Amino acid sequence: QVQLTESGGGLVQAGGSLRLSCAASGRTFSSTAMGWFRQAPGKEREFVAATIVVRYNVEYKEHTDSVKGRFTISRDNAENTVYLQMNSLKPEDTAVYYCAAGAGIAAMRRKAVDYWGQGTQVTVSS
Repeated sequence: QVQLTESGGGLVQAGGSLRLSCAASGRTFSSTAMGWFRQAPGKEREFVAATIVVRYNVEYKEHTDSVKGRFTISRDNAENTVYLQMNSLKPEDTAVYYCAAGAGIAAMRRKAVDYWGQGTQVTVSS
């Protein structure tokens, strides 16, 4: 069974930064898309970003419009870990952030996700 474990969430003031990590076990990163979703209480889970290796050491990445220029997804295949660097955080970014794995980024945008992590809380104060 593939497991995804998130870490790095916490409380930060508006304008601050956090770096989320997702460690994967039971699967390599080389042939799967990995990404992040977020969900606030009472709201739908939304796509944030995803990355996939499309050739040797070459990654294709997508970020949803609301985080472009502020968030950056990256991965370390040697560690089977995906990261989300979050800068210039806003209170609207407050949510539980979930790591996810799927067959491709387009599929993940459709929420066709194969595996979910347990989530890590990110709270941004004014």
